[in-house]
Amino acid sequence: MSGVSKARVSMEPFLVRWTPDASHITRSGLAGGKNVFAGGRPAHQLTGRRGEEDAYFYLRRRGYTIIARNYRSPHHRGELDLVGWERDVLCFIEVKTRTTRDIKPAEAAVDRDKQRELSLVARDFLHQIPPSCQWRFDVLAVYYEHGPSRPTFELFQNAFPVSYNHQFGSRGFADSY
Repeated sequence: MSGVSKARVSMEPFLVRWTPDASHITRSGLAGGKNVFAGGRPAHQLTGRRGEEDAYFYLRRRGYTIIARNYRSPHHRGELDLVGWERDVLCFIEVKTRTTRDIKPAEAAVDRDKQRELSLVARDFLHQIPPSCQWRFDVLAVYYEHGPSRPTFELFQNAFPVSYNHQFGSRGFADSY
């Protein structure tokens, strides 16, 4: 394949090893000429995975204990990027990664529909743990404006409210906002 360089990118679940020789985009022969990295993954997916990996280490440095990555529910669409404890509060963390701030802030991508999707998956996660814990939703914006080796982070704790519905008890979520 001409035009595609060999890159050292690990495709283990969630983990991407970012190396300088994988930091450029090449043109693919795929329909539509989408930008892809060697290995066949679209560039935006690799950027997102790199952001989630850097977010994991950033949150650990801030004292979070991460207990789950990319949690998916068998009952609802979507996933929780990271789930972790900050002291005695369980946090469901949505990571949004961008290479620029020119279009709209990363955290703005967590709109009502995304909040609803996250809430439903979080509800399923909460059914697996003891019932009396405090919890919240955080959004972590990761920006690679200065290249892949220098991310900046903006953490929005308790980023959006969750409506309650008595049919689900003390940890229930409303089915609409």
